[in-house]
Amino acid sequence: MGIPTVVVVGVGAERGIGAAVCRRFAAGGYHVLVAGRTESKVEQVANRIRAGGGSAQSIVVDTTAEADVERLFDLAMAPGQGCEPADAVVFNAGNNQIIDFRSLTAEQFESFWRVGCFGGFLVGREAARRMAPLGRGTVIFTGASGSLRGKPGFAHFAAAKAGLRMISQSMAREFGPQGLHVAHVLIDGGVNGERLRQAIPGMVEQRGEDGLLDVDAIAETYWHLHKQPNTAWAQEIDLRPYKELF
Repeated sequence: MGIPTVVVVGVGAERGIGAAVCRRFAAGGYHVLVAGRTESKVEQVANRIRAGGGSAQSIVVDTTAEADVERLFDLAMAPGQGCEPADAVVFNAGNNQIIDFRSLTAEQFESFWRVGCFGGFLVGREAARRMAPLGRGTVIFTGASGSLRGKPGFAHFAAAKAGLRMISQSMAREFGPQGLHVAHVLIDGGVNGERLRQAIPGMVEQRGEDGLLDVDAIAETYWHLHKQPNTAWAQEIDLRPYKELF
């Protein structure tokens, strides 16, 4: 038996959900395909894993480009280096921004949808095509509370996330009986990562100790989902810091 393989799509800064998931699976003995749009970022995450004795390969991927996603899964199912075909896929791509509905352009709306929803469709479809016939595997989508409710200034984000949630539900019902575990993780609250720290520098101090979601704690949940016995699979789970109102 070779080393198991995981594909993590939507990896950015080292202090982010995607990178944390990469590290957690590497710690669990996985070969990690670190996929994202920015070469320097995915290579930095892969280098950190390799420096710690793990196995990782960085791949530049545009999740909205069908050919890119197909190429990624060609590699995932034949990773080489003594590695087994992928049995875990994490879709973590997405972006967020407050935009007044009246000034929201068609191009902006479509851009958010393509990254947050269409990209999830492409990744989910390729995962199902390659993994369902094998009768095993896990596909995890990173969701948000926006998939349940649309807040002012977030129509574009909520629409994309709601669509992604429906993709996860449809996939779970279609492929669960074939042995493919599909899960959707609702991230409900601010994430203590590089993106939030840059956008709202004072948020960490404002929320206080443990007031934001910790990226490594989120990654631990993803690992748990992958390792769940098939007699008790979770399709959707919501995560928030204990101080978060909901």
